[in-house]
Amino acid sequence: MNVAPFPARKPTPSLQSSPAGPMAESTSRPSDVGAPGSPERREPPGTLPPPLLPVTTMAAASRLSRRGAHVISERPARQSDVSTMASPELERKRKLPVAGGGDPAASDEEDEEERWVGPLPGEAAQAKKRRVLEFEHVYLENLPSASMYERSYMHRDVITHVACTKTDFIITASHDGHVKFWKKIEEGIEFVKHFRSHLGVIESIAVSSEGALFCSVGDDKAMKVFDVVNFDMINMLKLGYHPGQCEWVYCPGDAISSVATSEKSTGKIFIYDGRGNNQPLHVFDKLHMSPLTQIRLNPVYKVVVSSDKSGMIEYWTGTPHEYKFPKNVNWEYKTDTDLYEFAKCKAYPSSISFSPDGKKMATLGSDRKVRIFRFLTGKLMRVFDESLSMFTELQQMRQQLPDMEFGRRMAVERELEKVDAVRLINIIFDETGHFVLYGTMLGIKVINVETNRCIRILGKQENIRMMQLALFQGVAKKHRAAITIEMKASENPVLQNIQADPTVICTAFKKNRFYMFTKREPEDTKSADSDRDVFNEKPSKEEVMAATQAEGPKRVSDSAIIHTSMGDIHVKLFPVECPKTVENFCVHSRNGYYNGHIIHRIIKGFMIQTGDPTGTGMGGESIWGGEFEDEFHSTLRHDRPYTLSMANAGPNTNGSQFFITVVPTPWLDNKHSVFGRVTKGMEVVQRISNVKVNPKTDKPYEDISIINITVK
Repeated sequence: MNVAPFPARKPTPSLQSSPAGPMAESTSRPSDVGAPGSPERREPPGTLPPPLLPVTTMAAASRLSRRGAHVISERPARQSDVSTMASPELERKRKLPVAGGGDPAASDEEDEEERWVGPLPGEAAQAKKRRVLEFEHVYLENLPSASMYERSYMHRDVITHVACTKTDFIITASHDGHVKFWKKIEEGIEFVKHFRSHLGVIESIAVSSEGALFCSVGDDKAMKVFDVVNFDMINMLKLGYHPGQCEWVYCPGDAISSVATSEKSTGKIFIYDGRGNNQPLHVFDKLHMSPLTQIRLNPVYKVVVSSDKSGMIEYWTGTPHEYKFPKNVNWEYKTDTDLYEFAKCKAYPSSISFSPDGKKMATLGSDRKVRIFRFLTGKLMRVFDESLSMFTELQQMRQQLPDMEFGRRMAVERELEKVDAVRLINIIFDETGHFVLYGTMLGIKVINVETNRCIRILGKQENIRMMQLALFQGVAKKHRAAITIEMKASENPVLQNIQADPTVICTAFKKNRFYMFTKREPEDTKSADSDRDVFNEKPSKEEVMAATQAEGPKRVSDSAIIHTSMGDIHVKLFPVECPKTVENFCVHSRNGYYNGHIIHRIIKGFMIQTGDPTGTGMGGESIWGGEFEDEFHSTLRHDRPYTLSMANAGPNTNGSQFFITVVPTPWLDNKHSVFGRVTKGMEVVQRISNVKVNPKTDKPYEDISIINITVK
């Protein structure tokens, strides 16, 4: 909204005012001059004013007054009138602008007006009425309103593009070249088909205006064309160059389904038959001098708009009009428009979108400003500043987020600019053309372009950075009979239950999920059992390994203290070399599994053994139940005393029993898993190894027990 002060309006001249200058008296009582010295006549209250002179008569009177003549009136002239005309100096002052008419009954006010020299202030401007969009609440009912996303679905890699077709399909594309088709149903979506579309990164995707065709281009120098309704690949074009942008540039009824692609490193645009071969129908080699950033079709006026990195915006037509400048726009020279706005600001459009009626063109610039143009005239209509400095100032004026969260989001925004991911953010119109939606650091903004107001923000509480948006509005179509007017007017409860399910589908920065905002809030977002994040992909081997390693530090440690009835034994553990063995020992220790176990076997000059809950040397199991495999490492040997190792009954039969040596025992290498060393309390180990034992069972006569084991 323009907040600059409006210029003051000039007073509207009355029909009775003289062309030579404003009248000294009120226009409702014209000043008439009689013979000099005539007495002043005052009408009694309630008397109607004398009839006004017609315009021609007043003009003639003005001319006569300038010549020094007297105009004969129906009433005698007042003394003030005579004195006014008798003075040339006052006559000169009377020709100055007048701020307002005087009171003919008050001569002192007339004198004050006659003494006014210089320009007078104009009338105060009336307060401008606030713009109101009629039926705004009805339009908002058909837009998502939930503050948090309801569902999210997965790809194997980061999702970069999303599109919604008029045929109720949602198409997502990920960084690894995969494309997925989803079908919008009455509530939510369902998976349809999965394509490995490209061998590399997908650069751009496009959906035709009627929603029948879909294409994608990637860095493998290929274009893939899909039939949306039948969700099938119907064509493949080898381009021979690295494509940048793509767009269907045909309208329903055209003979050729033409598609435009640009070369990523130059300003060339190639036009192909989407159902034909890889021979271009036309090439624009001089339309743009810099690499293109956007190609978009306005299907209402059948005009294509393209933009490049130098900030230049061009209008052109498709195959039916021989790729010439359109004749249905209201400008011929670009200097008559505001299309040089980006070049002046040293920015370029990273996203272009058209309203459903084709009359508005919304752009999202690399300088983070939203500009809305009138399409036919090219004139700038609105500008919204979404720069980081604006958000910082807004946070200082009125806190939008907690300071720590605001700092985290600002860091994400700077990373966006660093990796040039801002180009993936887009702007879209709703079906009415009165609202635009785009992602910001605060969430998805819904802006009313008629009233210049931010109506709502979706996802402000979420910790994701929304990027590319697609909007579904209305009711998902089913293969059934059309609903007639009579059916609509009936009180059929089945038909009344069919409600619109407006949904915003968005991607997020560095996320392999796409998110759906609807009118329904999620049931429970804090519970671990929350099912709003659907795991529709099996985790890869790398993800499994990462999850295992991430889980490791929570369950394992690198040191422990064994508290025995004869003293404490401090041990160092090796979780990196023997992760499973150390995890088994640490979890058992934390769970109190070893508490109260006796040292059931002691061989003097060899080792002490424990960890059997039965105390016989025949029991014990691992934390996973049963036994687990050996873990041998080349750096962990029985080459020194006070080595902590696993007891077993053969290969891969480890359970819960372990032993500590008191001498080097190299013959045990690669037979028992070494997972620790004693660092303190060696004398305790020696004292235990020297107690008297039964020579047949090696069990001490007096029980030596483990009180507990502390894992640090």
